[in-house]
Amino acid sequence: MTSAVESTEAPAVPGLDEAGRALLFTEARTANAFADTPVSDEQLAAIWELTRWAPTGGNLQPLRVTFVRTPEGRERLLPLMNEGNRAKTASAPVTAILAVDSRFHEYAPTVLPIRPQMKDALEADEAGRSAIGQLNGPLQAGYFILAIRAQGLVAGPMAGFDAAGIDAEFFPDGRWKSLLVINIGHPGENPWFARLPRLDPTDVIRWA
Repeated sequence: MTSAVESTEAPAVPGLDEAGRALLFTEARTANAFADTPVSDEQLAAIWELTRWAPTGGNLQPLRVTFVRTPEGRERLLPLMNEGNRAKTASAPVTAILAVDSRFHEYAPTVLPIRPQMKDALEADEAGRSAIGQLNGPLQAGYFILAIRAQGLVAGPMAGFDAAGIDAEFFPDGRWKSLLVINIGHPGENPWFARLPRLDPTDVIRWA
């Protein structure tokens, strides 16, 4: 009688087809004008649902999101955008303010249950905590942009804003620190600038 031997072969991981790669990367563009088509709460929730599964250091997930979509919220936000970004922000049905939670480590026992002591270790290490946030917040922001595209929406990420003003207006307790502002919606009239070139692989890749 032969005994069954459990296979140790890794499962195959499927890749995106050309349409999926085009949607997320090769044909995707930064939007500068938006249609009046609304974006639903369900679509916004789905964006975060995708974003939250992507990896972060220690699974500590420091990114936080504020969706600005009411007239009152937009009135508070628009004066804090750089002048060149105000018209495009005004045309977007939703604008997301991405921020880093300076006290993300408080969730360590929940998101890293195998090392709950990380909470106390990072409480005592402000520099290390800041470094984790500075690395993983932008990493999650990149995931967030891809998640917007995966929902069939377009993203207009912007760094041109008064960060101190946004923090004071939207995060007055000082815990969240703004990182990036992203307009979200469907493309409007003449939404794209001319596509800019990318660096050649020979300029950026080395093999060892």
